[in-house]
Amino acid sequence: MNRVTQYALDVLEGREIAGRYVKLACQRHLNDIEKSKLAPYRYEFDEQLAQETIDFFESLRFTDGEIAGQTVKLFGFQDFIVGSQFGWLIKGTKYRRFRKSYIQLARKNAKSLIESGTAIKLAAFDNYPNAQVYCTATKMKQARIVWEQANKFINIEPDLRELFKIKDHDAIIESLLNGGKIMALGRDTGTIDGFDPHGGIIDEYHSHKTNQMVKLLEDGSVMQTNSLISIITTAGFDLNAPCYTEYEYCCKVLEGINDAEQYFIFIAQMDKEDDIWDPNNWPKANPLVSKFPDRFENLKRFAKEAKDKGGEDLRNFITKSLNIWYEYTDNGYLDVVKWRDCGCDLTLEDFRGKECILALDLSKGGDLTSGVLEFEYSEIREIDGKEEIVPMYFFEQHSFLPEKKLAAHIKSDTAPYDVWVNQKLITLTKTLGGWKTDYKYILQYYKDIIKKYDLKLKVIAYDPHNADTFLSDLAEFGVDCIEIFQTPKYLNTPTDDFRNSVNSDQVRYDKNDGLMRWTGAYAIITSNAYGEIKIDKEHDGSERIDTIAAAIDAHKVIILNRGEKLDVNKYATDEFLSKLWG
Repeated sequence: MNRVTQYALDVLEGREIAGRYVKLACQRHLNDIEKSKLAPYRYEFDEQLAQETIDFFESLRFTDGEIAGQTVKLFGFQDFIVGSQFGWLIKGTKYRRFRKSYIQLARKNAKSLIESGTAIKLAAFDNYPNAQVYCTATKMKQARIVWEQANKFINIEPDLRELFKIKDHDAIIESLLNGGKIMALGRDTGTIDGFDPHGGIIDEYHSHKTNQMVKLLEDGSVMQTNSLISIITTAGFDLNAPCYTEYEYCCKVLEGINDAEQYFIFIAQMDKEDDIWDPNNWPKANPLVSKFPDRFENLKRFAKEAKDKGGEDLRNFITKSLNIWYEYTDNGYLDVVKWRDCGCDLTLEDFRGKECILALDLSKGGDLTSGVLEFEYSEIREIDGKEEIVPMYFFEQHSFLPEKKLAAHIKSDTAPYDVWVNQKLITLTKTLGGWKTDYKYILQYYKDIIKKYDLKLKVIAYDPHNADTFLSDLAEFGVDCIEIFQTPKYLNTPTDDFRNSVNSDQVRYDKNDGLMRWTGAYAIITSNAYGEIKIDKEHDGSERIDTIAAAIDAHKVIILNRGEKLDVNKYATDEFLSKLWG
């Protein structure tokens, strides 16, 4: 039995402790071996090539600590990872099946061994002349960790040392066999443009604010026939980061929801129902650490301290030692996972001809301005064995940004505004030199939307801040308008109800709306002396909460209208009424 398939069997037959996603990866391997026996299936597993790869890794020598100089011995999960990556081929060729991989392990489970060994093999021993391999991270210091481990592996082994030239200052390892290179690259992603990566190692992807590095490597390898882009990471704290999106996608691939035949995935984590304080569950996230009793005892010590101290220590233990995605802030507004789960397949087309509320969050001259339409509808759900009618709320946002401010916002917010523009989630305003938001764009956009979908607009809710020059234009819609004062006293009830509605799965928005999802993740809670709340940004200038602020403003009107006929005169100010009606 080859060592890759043996590990898969050991996992599925209970000889190796593993979580659900490792079990699914192992079952995928066994299923695909059966499929490969049939002519239509494109891929085959080359046991000899897988073993040759394992042998290559085991020809390396450890470089640090008490075991420095000893030959590497791979454990079963490492056999499975490296053997799968290099052993699965496209039938009838020597081209690898897997062109991309995602590996998520808890801290201190030898990620750098897999990364650096893969880099050396791709650069010099992959039958590809002048192979370019990049070790990348958000910062050069982090990118050099993998590069320096590869350097150590080469320097400690005399036979390898003769085959490479090391340029430490430039962070380049050059193969004298085939001209291949291993290079470390940090955040300066522009230096990758124009290169042709045969291999890319993305280290600790959880810390990346954007997916730019991954996309540049993938785009650069488009003409390659046998490249490998490998993401290796622990879990992280930011559920709005691109790594969490990648993680969710990979989970769906293993679950059979998404189809990605050329994507290798190995996610070592505990299962949702597992007790995080039970050491018997920890091997699921720590397949290497659990093999060493002294290291496992250290993990127990760390767990006790984290449980006793709580706070940052607890957060760090759960995420880094147990490999669980975990985001916590004392004053965070929305549960980020539940907020993401509110995304759905509904669109405005599903609410054609329906009543709605429009809320506008008006910005200062050059910032994001957002509008949100809220629709009330209902679903029938089974609750405690009985069918009940549950009120639901669908929110559709659209935002506006001065054209000249686009590049600055992409940089300052580290957010893909350009992508959102292309997805028609944001309209760039071009009048007034493209430097200030032209409110006429907003008016025309919603006039067009109302007409296109035959919407029955009932009320416009607006933030009176920055609205002085905009009020008379709202009269063109011919509906009542309500000022929504941005104070905890005025917003406490809708802010609380909106959050409760998210938690109870009563809120929906278009799942493809990345801007709506992003702004919801960064809202925090602020309160006054009476404990009344409203939302705010955690850091000035680096996050946006405009779409959520507008959604809460619209929800204020919904709440005001519950159980009674809405009397706009009760909530509109005399100043506004005088401007509107003279």
